[in-house]
Amino acid sequence: MTSAELRIDLGERGQVSAIHTRPPSARALLALAHGAGAGMRHAFMEAMAAGLAERGVATLRYQYPYTEAGRRRPDQPRVLEATSRAAVAVAAELAGDLPLLAGGKSMGGRITSQCQAAEPMPGVRGLVFFGFPLHAAGKPASKRGDHLAAVTVPMLFLQGTRDALADLDLIRPLCAGLGDRAHLHVVDGGDHSFKVLKRSGRTDDEVRTELCDAVAAFAAEVG
Repeated sequence: MTSAELRIDLGERGQVSAIHTRPPSARALLALAHGAGAGMRHAFMEAMAAGLAERGVATLRYQYPYTEAGRRRPDQPRVLEATSRAAVAVAAELAGDLPLLAGGKSMGGRITSQCQAAEPMPGVRGLVFFGFPLHAAGKPASKRGDHLAAVTVPMLFLQGTRDALADLDLIRPLCAGLGDRAHLHVVDGGDHSFKVLKRSGRTDDEVRTELCDAVAAFAAEVG
């Protein structure tokens, strides 16, 4: 497995950092955006990149401008979306003949989906959501998922049963309404960060293994 750091050009907005992790026998590549509260080097992102590489899925993790600058407040949606488009374009070049997937953790997945809904990104065969943030904590609603009806590629929803930002009673009908395009994988006991309670008898590593297995199977199906 190789891991290389690179820069993604955003034009007048400068550049952001990225990490391309690729196993020798890669069979797909996932452009992976981080969530609102942590960057591409967060332990979860590192674990996903390593676990997916073990399963033949290369990744391109990348920063949004606000995390690159060390700020905590996310950029405006137009900036986030422009960054995801630029990163996915770089991922497409790196992928070559490999099937290309795009997505991310929480906010990163939602931003990617908004890009794909507004104007499909060239080469993307499927979207992967590590905890789609359907609503604010304690305020169940499904409006944030309305745009998904315009996404024409397959989508993998990885959702925990304790996710405060995605009530399963709302996620299930949302996915059902999307038909065969939506694949819902429910992580028993997982919260929005896929952490599980000690009394569950499961470890975080076991959950991460489950997540990586699900993404690898999805990549094989859409590839």
